[in-house]
Amino acid sequence: MSGEPAAEREVIIVGAGPAGLAAARRLAELGVKDILVLEREAEAGGVPRHCGHTGFGIRTFYRPLTGPAYARRLVRAAAEGPAGIEIRTRTTVTRLEPGGMLRVSAPEGPATLRARRVLLALGARETPRSTRLVSGARPWGVTTTGALQQFVYLAGLKPFERAVIVGTELVSFSALLTLRHAGIAAAAMIEEGGRITARRPGDLIARMVFGVPVLTDARLVTIRGNARVEGVEIERGGTRAVIPCDGVVFTGRFVPETALLKGSHLALDPGTGGPVIDQHGRCSDPCYFAAGNLLRPIETAGVAWEEGRLVAAAIAASLRGDLPPPARTVPVTATAPLRYVYPQRIGLPGWPVPSLLLRARVERETRGRLRLLANGREVWSRRVHALPERRISLPADRVPLEGLETLSVELVED
Repeated sequence: MSGEPAAEREVIIVGAGPAGLAAARRLAELGVKDILVLEREAEAGGVPRHCGHTGFGIRTFYRPLTGPAYARRLVRAAAEGPAGIEIRTRTTVTRLEPGGMLRVSAPEGPATLRARRVLLALGARETPRSTRLVSGARPWGVTTTGALQQFVYLAGLKPFERAVIVGTELVSFSALLTLRHAGIAAAAMIEEGGRITARRPGDLIARMVFGVPVLTDARLVTIRGNARVEGVEIERGGTRAVIPCDGVVFTGRFVPETALLKGSHLALDPGTGGPVIDQHGRCSDPCYFAAGNLLRPIETAGVAWEEGRLVAAAIAASLRGDLPPPARTVPVTATAPLRYVYPQRIGLPGWPVPSLLLRARVERETRGRLRLLANGREVWSRRVHALPERRISLPADRVPLEGLETLSVELVED
């Protein structure tokens, strides 16, 4: 590659995880002949590459697979599908510019690429210890789930012998499985809330199958140790205690991977942390689309794969001229206890292509009536028991697009 602008591509996809690879395959199936997938890591496949446990593939391939096996099948499905897909690894996009212009860095040097449409499928990342305001020194043995899985599954290393898991999201139980695979003892799982964040009976499985204490209403106060971790101090019920360990795994509290977007011209949503999109996954610049866990923190690989395919259909329609830029947009709003709703806007006029569902999540455990209001009038409602870890789906097909001026989602608590 060189620093000179390259010939325009039909579609460039940034990110070769489940959403990006699913979109590439679907675009090729729909007749798009020139698709370039850019991946900053040495191999395509995304996060599942270093999740050695099973549980992947049911939605995509209708069978349970380990993460690496699932990633390999995604890559193979793209590579062996209809012609026109090029996957380029070790290539990092450094800047997004209006009109589908990308600045990239690769082993061959910097380059400028341009595409008629760009799909952003950058995924999400866990919140590390540095932003969680946990006191103590910075000893060896503090990591996130993703880093732990790379140690264990990619490098074949055993970074510690006995670890405390901080958090009880779904990914926290993935960390527990990784510890077990590596022969590392789990000293405890710690949760600040009064119940686990993931679905039950995850806590019962941890206790009864793995023999791991799950401590709710427990706050991590300090990590002890200088050269390496020696233990953690927790506070629970007004009492402090020390749990001996040589490893601490911070899990969850995902945020979309938006470092690239924050310096760009694309609008970001403070609720999701990801880009503002319309019902077709289209960003504030109509040359750009987004899919997968960049849209919000966080869904399973299967959901990201499904969203990649849906947004690919919208991109193909836009390339054909069947999905022109919207004449106007209607904002989609949500109020507490809802944390966010996406898509954040509806582009009008509407067009007959597969669209994303309206999805939301709550800030805290909530029971009440979920309502969808168009122009202030209820068009759909149902009772819900919502938890922060569980997505809430609302039927977008209930929204009357003709004459739409306002669209809002509210959860009226009991």
